[in-house]
Amino acid sequence: MMTSVTLSASPNGNGFQATVSYSSGVSMTSAETWPSEAEAIAAAASKMLAMPERLRRLSDMAPAT
Repeated sequence: MMTSVTLSASPNGNGFQATVSYSSGVSMTSAETWPSEAEAIAAAASKMLAMPERLRRLSDMAPAT
């Protein structure tokens, strides 16, 4: 089984709030808002990449194929 990560943005106030969702069912939503969807998603991607231990744990949890 392959692990997947989904980045999304939804309207919040006068901007957009980012969400990072993992295939395990865990998701994290930002406290911050950004002026555009693209900026929100880019910020979420940057934060996700800044947490390599979380990505390693996801990889370790995925069953071998």
